Amino acid sequence: MDYDLDRFDSRRSAVHATGGMVATSQPLAAQAGLSMLREGGNAFDAAVATAAALNVVEPTSTGLGGDVFALYRTADGEVGAMRACGGAPADATIENVTRSVREHEAAADWYPDARGYAVDEANTDADVEMPFHGPHAVTVPGTARGWETTVEELGNLTLADALEPAIQYAIDGYPVSEVISYYWQGATRLFTDEHAREAYLFDGEAPDPGDLVTLEALGQSMQRIADEGADVVYEGAIAEAIAEEVQAKGGFMTVEDLAAFEPEFLEPVSTTYNGAEIFELPPNNQGLIALEALNIAEEIGAGDHDYDSPERVHAFAEAMKLAFVDGHHYITDPEYETVPPLASKAYARERADAIGDSPIQDPEVGVPTQAAEDADTVLLTVGDAEGNLVSYINSRFAGFGSGLVADDTGIALQNRGASFSLDSEHPNSLEPGKRPFHTLVPAIAKFDEDDWAAFGVMGGYMQPQGHLQVISNLVDYGMGEQAALDAPRWRYREEGAIGVEERLPNQIGLVRKGHEVKVLPPSLFGGAQLVRKRGDVLTGATEPRKDGQALGF
Repeated sequence: MDYDLDRFDSRRSAVHATGGMVATSQPLAAQAGLSMLREGGNAFDAAVATAAALNVVEPTSTGLGGDVFALYRTADGEVGAMRACGGAPADATIENVTRSVREHEAAADWYPDARGYAVDEANTDADVEMPFHGPHAVTVPGTARGWETTVEELGNLTLADALEPAIQYAIDGYPVSEVISYYWQGATRLFTDEHAREAYLFDGEAPDPGDLVTLEALGQSMQRIADEGADVVYEGAIAEAIAEEVQAKGGFMTVEDLAAFEPEFLEPVSTTYNGAEIFELPPNNQGLIALEALNIAEEIGAGDHDYDSPERVHAFAEAMKLAFVDGHHYITDPEYETVPPLASKAYARERADAIGDSPIQDPEVGVPTQAAEDADTVLLTVGDAEGNLVSYINSRFAGFGSGLVADDTGIALQNRGASFSLDSEHPNSLEPGKRPFHTLVPAIAKFDEDDWAAFGVMGGYMQPQGHLQVISNLVDYGMGEQAALDAPRWRYREEGAIGVEERLPNQIGLVRKGHEVKVLPPSLFGGAQLVRKRGDVLTGATEPRKDGQALGF
């Protein structure tokens, strides 16, 4: 059968309902969330159920070994944020990691593409990069306690209730969908570690579309969490398995590092854009990048241009470029470094002066890690009849993460620590307990007093660029919710080019303005989800470039 993921031959319509709505990147996970709403849960219960199900049915992009974040609006009008993101181990100093990388060059044998491990033994002064895979990229996972905190503080049901659909999918099995099979097959080179192969390969192979698979080890771990609570991941048997796995490969994670972790509730950061108010996560996430880009775009009137014109893409891309310059330099864990107010209108007015009719050349967009540009994750959005709206994002960073699976738990461990720098002068330098620069940015938008949306666009550095484009599509060009996600996208690339989808009109006009333009496949333009509530009506839209579905009742 022909599974060409880059074809756009089908269409979607926005989904409308009044009882509840879930939009995410895999239909079975959307069903899991909807079941919580039907059983008396609210949007927060449904968000955890959907995220847990995605850990099973889309394990290529998310898992218990990663982090989770939320932006939400409650039924009583509160706009809030939750961050469940762990830091580096207590012994993970720059000196210790550098020494360990040099001593464990053989780690490249168990993951040949482990960037950072290819050390020149003859040159002891050679630079060592922060490895992208392997034990040193593992930071404390926030997911389990993040899920538990979400349902206990904001939900109606229990964590065990929310985990039930995911456990059933893992133990009883489910058929793999097309996009997820594609990424699974692309990740097989990562599974050189025995525990990873046992957990995620079947007779040594990744599943094809439609193959029925079970993830029994992961299902059993989820059942333990349902029975014992999230503490089993941080202080119990699963914590011990995680620490032992990382240490066995040369890393520094301990049970004490895990036990010290707690999620946080935060004040969102926000700005207005042409009458809409946009709420994002504060640092250590890249929400400030999206807000700065929106402010600069508003200042230069980017949304005044004709939609099909090269001037529109040029204006928005230049605003995005400047926001990346600032965000990638300053954003880090605010407990370790002061992050300036990048979302201020006054600052945007200053930055806007740099934008003209020609591209800004050599803007020095210093990135936390090169390989994060196209990293994948999952995003889901939920709304309920009471008025709760949630944008929820759960990730291991890059696909299956570090390449490590904790013994027989089925839990693949994230590689979010790859975003650290081993340069002590860099704002995002590695320090014990420090949280790395995080790409994940769920969002909430207020269009009117009774018109709100939970939205997001997952996918590495595409995320703030997707926020900018979706909001502009809705606000500046009056698109419907699904049309705003369907529209052809562009993205500013680290090397300075503008990547575009083949469907984007007037590409030659961008070239004439001085841009390098690269046509890229749709799979590199993120995964958006959106649930909007206007009055009593919920509207859902889902990313056409994924396997997803918006479901309501």
